[in-house]
Amino acid sequence: MLTILISAYAEKIDMLIVKTFDVDFGGEEIVLNNVDAKELGLRTQDRIKITGRKGSTIAIINTTNTFVRPGQIGIFKRIMNELGLKDGNKVSISPVEKPESVEYIRKKLDGTKLTKEEIYSIINDTTKKNLSLIDLSAFVSALYVRGMDMDEVEHLTKAMAESGEIISFSETTYDKHSLGGVPGDKTSLLVVPIVASAGLMIPKTSSRAITDPAGTADRMEVFAPVSHSIKDIVKIVKKTNGCIVWGGAVDLAPADDALIQVEYPLSIDPRPLLLASVMSKKRAVTSNFVVIDIPIGKETKVPNYDSARRLAREFIDLGERLGMTVECAITYGAQPVGNAMGPALEALEALRTLKGKGPNSLIEKATSIAGILLEAGKVAGRDEGTDVAKKILKSGKALKKFREIIKAQGGNPNIKEKDIEKLIGEFQADIKASRDGYITRISNHAIAKIAKTAGAPHDKGAGIILHLKGGNPVKKGDTIFTIYAEKEYKLKNALALSRKYEPVKVEGMLLEEIPEHPFIERQ
Repeated sequence: MLTILISAYAEKIDMLIVKTFDVDFGGEEIVLNNVDAKELGLRTQDRIKITGRKGSTIAIINTTNTFVRPGQIGIFKRIMNELGLKDGNKVSISPVEKPESVEYIRKKLDGTKLTKEEIYSIINDTTKKNLSLIDLSAFVSALYVRGMDMDEVEHLTKAMAESGEIISFSETTYDKHSLGGVPGDKTSLLVVPIVASAGLMIPKTSSRAITDPAGTADRMEVFAPVSHSIKDIVKIVKKTNGCIVWGGAVDLAPADDALIQVEYPLSIDPRPLLLASVMSKKRAVTSNFVVIDIPIGKETKVPNYDSARRLAREFIDLGERLGMTVECAITYGAQPVGNAMGPALEALEALRTLKGKGPNSLIEKATSIAGILLEAGKVAGRDEGTDVAKKILKSGKALKKFREIIKAQGGNPNIKEKDIEKLIGEFQADIKASRDGYITRISNHAIAKIAKTAGAPHDKGAGIILHLKGGNPVKKGDTIFTIYAEKEYKLKNALALSRKYEPVKVEGMLLEEIPEHPFIERQ
């Protein structure tokens, strides 16, 4: 991204020669020389209003002694395009007071309950980019430490949903969402066509991976384009009853995306934002019935049943407040779903599963969740949903519907397994067992890190195939998992990481001897 330097303050200082730098500091920030900032009484992270040919915008200040000279202002491409500016143009700037919402963030830091108007003010300023990263970090931290009651969460969810586009459907819509944290969870690629083939409408807007080797949008992109306009999404869904698209392409709850970008480096996920993030996206697509998949396990977001039940009650309560029916499915999350991690590898496994050749763990999870939706839509009777979903999957109707969705989204409906196999990384390495025993533990975090180091999800052909899973017996020399990469150096890095983390633990039936070798020591 090019940084455009535009001469400023023509009424105060002389024009200077404009220079262009190939540097990216961020779209909502500008750069002033310290001399000019001092003259105007401005400091780093203060706000200014910039007025150009096509209007004005608010930006956050960075200051420097060298990056720009006195009389210049460094402006990034987004603002340059927004204001119709070119290198060498003049702009006027004026200081802007901190938005009132900053005071509301401080109130939450103090533990005060926020009103509906205060929450809407914070989200409105977030969407308009009036808040700096420091402001947003303070807000996320306040929610992590102080929390919110359900009245506040309701207002936060509605404000986030209303911060972007709304997709409306005339018919009842069904949806599912997983809280994530479990690699290889490609269930949406099965649930959507199963439910859609039963005559129910399921417009699935999905995310790309943040910490996992692949998100649903990354997996679906192997089959078809996932970036579509709202108009096209409605058209696809009306034609096929379903879609699997990237929500980021249609500006759904953009305030949520801004806050997620802050949560990630902080490595925190405040409960109010977890609830509002999920439900604002569902409200934005006017979902009527939603299944929330809550995986539990040592390395998931929800460690145990008690925590999962409390979270489920909160989701259900919030759903009632928003006018939608929510049901939660507490699922096993102690190890990856299926055997494949990484976009192409997971797409291949999903296709094979739709053809009746997939792993049982994937089939069981997908049909269980699809079954809940089928019961909600009166397609299946009470406690019969899973069986009906399995019959639909076995009959080939889900595969046929999936190909219809692929075609409607602009992909090749006749895609074959060999077509996907060609995408898989040419560099690979087998990780073998060093002893006899049993698989006693698989670290989701370690597997995800290794797959990402190999290149996933950016490199579609990178990832991991698990050949053995928890409880399986192992012989010395057996291949436990295979790492795939599109680039040799990435494979080497992934191998080094696998040796460091030992993501799959192999142990014998004897776990520990206490004290060690007592009889030998007595001799």
